[in-house]
Amino acid sequence: MDKDYPALPPMQTGIRGRCPRCGQGHLFKGFLTLAPKCEACGLDYAFADPADGPAFFVICFACVPSVLLAVWLEVTFSASLLTQFLVTGPFMLLTCIPPLRPLKGWLVASQYFYKAEEGKLVRRTAEPG
Repeated sequence: MDKDYPALPPMQTGIRGRCPRCGQGHLFKGFLTLAPKCEACGLDYAFADPADGPAFFVICFACVPSVLLAVWLEVTFSASLLTQFLVTGPFMLLTCIPPLRPLKGWLVASQYFYKAEEGKLVRRTAEPG
């Protein structure tokens, strides 16, 4: 963290899509595309690499209820394919797409807050002797 900026919690900044350093600038320039830098404080977002984290969380927590709904409709009502499509399709879209952006923002803000970076191997050199 920089000395000029207070440590802002990732939940506070990331979920809202704000800069993890100042909390003012925008984190995204599109729906899921990160901006190159913060327009307020100039923080370069090159450090951010949430990879497939948001998709993983959405699959774990949002897609499972969609599948359970489809199975319940089939077992209980023997729903036709059209009914499955019209009921589970919108349900899946509403539970899977909206959480992606806040989750990605939270992961990027967490990377900044906790100073996460790629792991590096530490090699010991031979001691002179």
